[in-house]
Amino acid sequence: MAETSKGGISVGGTRGAARLMSPQTIMLAGLCVMYMITYIDRVNISTAAPVLSKDLGLSKTELGLVFSAFALPYGFLQPFGGWFGDRFGPRWVLFAFGALWAVATIWTGFASGLVTLLIARFLLGLGEGATFPTATKAMATWLPARRRAFAQGITHSFARIGNAIAPPIVGFIIIAYSWQMAFYVLGVVSLVWVIWWVAFFRDNPHDHPRVTAAERAELPPAVEKPVVPWGPLAKKILPVTAVDFCYGWTLWVYLTWLPSFLAGAYHLPIKKFVWFSAGVLLAGVIGDTVGGLLSDWLLVRTGNLKFARRFNLVVGLLGSLAFLLPTLFVHDLITVSILLSLAFFFLELTNSVLWALPMDMAPQYAGTAGGMMNLGFGIAGVLSPFVFGFLIDRTGSWQVPFGTSVLLLFVGVLLAFRIDPTHPLEVPARR
Repeated sequence: MAETSKGGISVGGTRGAARLMSPQTIMLAGLCVMYMITYIDRVNISTAAPVLSKDLGLSKTELGLVFSAFALPYGFLQPFGGWFGDRFGPRWVLFAFGALWAVATIWTGFASGLVTLLIARFLLGLGEGATFPTATKAMATWLPARRRAFAQGITHSFARIGNAIAPPIVGFIIIAYSWQMAFYVLGVVSLVWVIWWVAFFRDNPHDHPRVTAAERAELPPAVEKPVVPWGPLAKKILPVTAVDFCYGWTLWVYLTWLPSFLAGAYHLPIKKFVWFSAGVLLAGVIGDTVGGLLSDWLLVRTGNLKFARRFNLVVGLLGSLAFLLPTLFVHDLITVSILLSLAFFFLELTNSVLWALPMDMAPQYAGTAGGMMNLGFGIAGVLSPFVFGFLIDRTGSWQVPFGTSVLLLFVGVLLAFRIDPTHPLEVPARR
């Protein structure tokens, strides 16, 4: 098949299926597990919140502050965390930061009040701050361009699996033992992954003996210690960062307040709200996978990179808005759960594209570019959980903070039309 190119991105050529046990497949599978674990570790506190907040005497505003404590270092470390991945390589960067988030998860179980809980969540955000941008660097180095959206889609699908399975897992451990034990167990699981990663992964796939010549030919050339053009790169990525903020505002609502919403608005005990939470969040698993496959299919089918990426953003954000809006007026538990699930499905159609865009727009600096993009999600994570809790305390209503999400989804649709990935940033890098 002839190879075509649009905007500097190869969309044709040899497209044999990836070998089942190739190093690339194993690397991607390992990152899928990491994404799942990181999301379990960041949302476990949401399931524990109704019990934990009662035990520690936290108000809704204080609980929102605890949720935001994770996002503060997480958000502002994003560009620098991505730079660490570009500069020092994903192997040791993910090892170091992974060990930190694992220890922070264990420490959360030792929290005895607001201050110690804030410190634990702050360290967790610091540990996870470099993970996704650095993983993006690993994917950009190890995978061909035609698999970028799929790779981001499947890894983020596992992140949503983490979202979905966290409520029943954490709920079971809380019921059987205590909320503290849930954090101890999950922290140990994180440490196991960190050890596996540093033992398996190598930064340069071209030197891996099990990577075939055909696979090697599709990979981008290795670039060591790139000099990051911060100004031009930030200018290019800024529209994606803005859309990511709008997307992230609503996602953080799901990640932090969904269990408390179901428990508070519908008076559900933990044995019930964990399953409703899991059901809603499972819709994101499908959305992420479909989004990645759809965008890559549109790219191969049309050869139009701009259309392939924008389509997911516009349809996803509009669809999420359309299904979230009725939840402001409907109060039946089953109906609201279905609407929230559909809204979450459409919201997650955008996620794989948001993470593929940095690889499209700045492949040599994919880690830093991914971090700059995800800065929008991090800033949203600082503001959204706290503002959500503050509005509940001030108004006594769940509709007001949900209405804010609807408004920002609409803003995100408008901003999506400013994104153009067809001219990758090409700045000479020092070798």
